[in-house]
Order: sequence, then structure tokens, then C-alpha cells
Amino acid sequence: MTSLIYGGKIVNEGRIFNGSIIVDDGYISEIIEDKYTPRGSYDYEVDATGCFVLPGIIDDHVHFREPGLTAKADIESESRAAAFGGVTSYFEMPNTVPQTTSLEALGEKFDLARHKSHVNYSFFFGATNDNVSLFEQLNLHRVPGIKLFMGSSTGNMLVDKYGSLLKIFETAAKLTLPLMAHCEDTDVINKNMEAMKKAYGDDPDIMLHPLIRSEEACYDSSSLAVELAKTFGTRLHVAHVTTARELNLFGMYDNITAEAVIAHLYFTSKDYITQGALIKCNPAVKSVADRDALRHALTDGRISVVGTDHAPHQFSEKRGGCCRAMSGMPMIQFSLPAMLELVDEGVLTIERMVELMCHNPARLFVVRERGFIRKGYKADLAIVKPHTPWTVNGNTIQSKCKWSPMIGHVFNWQIMQTICNGIIVYNNGIIDEDYRGEEISFR
Repeated sequence: MTSLIYGGKIVNEGRIFNGSIIVDDGYISEIIEDKYTPRGSYDYEVDATGCFVLPGIIDDHVHFREPGLTAKADIESESRAAAFGGVTSYFEMPNTVPQTTSLEALGEKFDLARHKSHVNYSFFFGATNDNVSLFEQLNLHRVPGIKLFMGSSTGNMLVDKYGSLLKIFETAAKLTLPLMAHCEDTDVINKNMEAMKKAYGDDPDIMLHPLIRSEEACYDSSSLAVELAKTFGTRLHVAHVTTARELNLFGMYDNITAEAVIAHLYFTSKDYITQGALIKCNPAVKSVADRDALRHALTDGRISVVGTDHAPHQFSEKRGGCCRAMSGMPMIQFSLPAMLELVDEGVLTIERMVELMCHNPARLFVVRERGFIRKGYKADLAIVKPHTPWTVNGNTIQSKCKWSPMIGHVFNWQIMQTICNGIIVYNNGIIDEDYRGEEISFR
């Protein structure tokens, strides 16, 4: 099947230019830099006039809750939300039930996604205190890397033995596998929680969440991870950095990078007043100064990737304070419009946004043939239109949980089409129910 995307402004590798893209059997076969429309016979054409054509978003950090937690979300519903949001590829996290800490559990996830995912997929393998011997048995072409919880997790996925940490960092380096780390110090968090409970009762008010999961908790853990990565030469990617202090750890070493996620780029501790526990996440949304520092770091090289940490819960599970309310929020459908809003505000350019959300995830995890608009690459594309206001409401939300802290917000950019492997999986409010994405290949 051959198709043509024409009339739009293509954003790719630091440039914006008028052009057309010809797609043949799922791959980009030609990129034509000109305003004219190429002649030819095509199975379908997409008129992108007035729009920007971007590489499909690669979200390096999602929780789709399947298997085992499907009352909250599942692969079908959340990949649908991804398609609505211009996301063509995602890497899913291992804290499901069962946890993705065995080869069998990993294989089962791939089987589920093959039958259910509307866009492209892969899965992190989860580290524990005692499963490092399995790393060498992984197919390095199938997984983006190892996910390490250094201080916050469920079940037995918290790696809190120093000897285990050393072995994980050493083995990941030996295998040249990226290590993605959630960095919060458990001892600091527990000490803070004990003090807050003593002062405010068994479920301290949500406003205290950033004081419990504090700057100290984040920095102590992130700095330890960075030191271990420097020692072993590990390819370390620190997930969802939240503090200005942590940012001082990044931008100096090629093997050490940092991710920011939408919640921490968008919200501040002042928003707990109106949003309450809806914006409770781990690590916590912190101060205005921290949010502003993260935004600044998007353009100076300290933040390399923007993801979502998309983590749905049922609405009933978001009630309560620091103890009772669950941590996490759905965000994959709104990450691209939210970042385009920051473009409009002058926080960063659209070219840099594409670098952070498309190019750099592909580079960092060595994704094959995705993340760029290049001849010979898979035709994963997001077509977005500026000056097209729309309001987030319950009907627009595709995530299974059917809530979002973005409800009521007016976005000025709209995703018009999401093209995955040359197929229009999402088209102006309509999804191709039958299409299934592909397993992502690495290295």
C-alpha cells in the first residue's frame, strides 16, 4: 500500500520545512521538500495543510496495568488513549501482577500486546534484589532496558540491598542495557511520614505530600544512582526528575541522562489546593521553583527525554491524603498537546520538543527505524493542528479510568491523525479498532 501526506510543515532533526512524505508498505520511501504535491497514484492521501507533521511520539514511561490490575486500565484502553494523543510507541513498566521480573511474565506481556495494542509496544524488565542473573537471558533486541526501583515500588521490586545495586549496575553496563531508575530514598520517606502522622494523624493532608517525598529523598537516591553509573559506566536514565537540586547531576556525562514527565512540568504544589490527590504521584509534584527549573532544563541539555509516567487508577482510589490516595495519573493522551502549549508559551521550540519526545527516546534506547522522519524508517507520524481549541471532558478521555486532572482545560493544538507503520490508526476522533501495532526492535 502506498500513501501520500502532503501540504504540511514537517518538523524533524532541528528543522521545519514544507514538504510531502510518500509511504510504501509501512515505510517512508520519499521525503520531498517543496510546496508542490507530488503526482502519482496512491491508496490514500492525507491533506496536512495548516498542520505540522511530527514523528510519532515515543513515550518511554507508562503503566498500562495489565495483567492483574485491569480494573484501572488495560493495554487496549491505554494504547487507544496513546493513539488519540499522537503517541505511536510506548515502553511499559514492570510493576503489574505478576510483576515483569521473570522471563515468563515478560513473554506473557508481549503476547497480550500483540493481540490488544493499537500502537507499537515494548516492555521493561524489572530488577529485584535477587534476579540479576536473568539479565543475560534477555533478548536485547526486544526490551528497552532494565527498570530499577530505588526507593519506591510495590511488592518485592524495591531494590534496597547495596550489594544487589552494585551487581545490577555492573551487569547492565556489561550488557550495554540502559538502566532506568526511579530514585527516592525509602528511609528518608519513612522518617518524614512518621513525623507527619505524629503531627497530623494517620492520613496527612495531600498538601504535605511533597514534604514527605521530599527534595532530600529524591536527591539522596538520584545522586547514589549517578555515582554508581559513573563507577561502572552504566547507561543510566533517571526517571521523572522533580527537583532543581537533582538537575545539577545531569548534562555532564554521556552515559547519564534524565527524564521529565508532564505532571512535574505542568503542575506545582499550589495545584494541590484545587486538584487535591488527583495530582498525587511519586515522586511528588513540588514547588513552583522546581517546576520552572525543570522547564528551563528542557533546553539546556540536562533533561534529555519527556515522558508521561502514565499511571491510571480508579477515581475512587484517588480519594484521601498522603496515605490513602493512590499515586499516579493518566496523561498519555494529553502529553503532546500539553508540550505544544509550552511551545506556544515560549518555554521551548517545537523542534526541541520533537527532540525530547521523539528523537532522544529513540537514540537513548537505540530504537530501530523509529523516532525520526527519514527515508527507510517506519512511517510513525503525528499530524497536529494549531489554533484549534478543544476542551478536555469525560467524553474525550480514552483511558479506562475516565478521569484526568486536565478536565476542563482548553488545549489549542489538536491531534488530527496518528499514523502507525503507515496506517492511519487515529483520524480526527475515530480510531481504527482492528489495527494492532508492532513490537519495537532495539539495537
